Amino acid sequence: MIRQINADGATASFDHLNESVSHADEAEQEVREYLRILARIDETGIRSNVSIKLTQFGLALDAELAYKNARRVVEDAARRGNFVRVDMEASNVTEATLTIFKRLREEFGLNDVGIVLQSYLRRTYDDALQLLKLPARIRICKGAYNEPPEVAFPDKRDVDRNYVRVMQLLLGSGIYHGIATHDPKMISATIDFAQREGIGKEAFEFQMLYGIRPAEQQRLASLLLSVR
Repeated sequence: MIRQINADGATASFDHLNESVSHADEAEQEVREYLRILARIDETGIRSNVSIKLTQFGLALDAELAYKNARRVVEDAARRGNFVRVDMEASNVTEATLTIFKRLREEFGLNDVGIVLQSYLRRTYDDALQLLKLPARIRICKGAYNEPPEVAFPDKRDVDRNYVRVMQLLLGSGIYHGIATHDPKMISATIDFAQREGIGKEAFEFQMLYGIRPAEQQRLASLLLSVR
């Protein structure tokens, strides 16, 4: 599957779905699965990195456990010249996720570990400003968790407006970022901004879930842009 994705001009990011583990031994199994996947990526030579969720590494049990587990994966990926993206989850773990990411970013390089931000959260633009100072590689997405209005924008128009605002901030930073969306309006806004500002394919990539709008994925991959 990933070989075909690569052949179509795109790369992949592997995400082993298993949020909110409730036992330390289950978190250990998740770490071992990611280490196995990183080794397999290395062996096969496919173009893929990995994405992790900290609750699958034990964040609900103990933040230090989650950090240590995530660090094992990032360390192995860095040794192999690969990259780990720390996914963002519900707003009740946003601060803990950012804290752990910042610790990892202090220890590892810009191209070893990255983070995800969600445009439906009111705090996201300010978070992006702070993360860019590290600097950090960021994936911007809209967000899909059910959040209260004091935390997240309830109106889709505000979510979209914030997405475009953050996207423009990221693309103007000179750091390689991920623009994760299936929304034609967000895709067009990104392309228009990149072309208007003279931002080339080396500055960012589009990211889409496997199996969703595959024709659009191939179209974007064929442009003078990068797509994941």
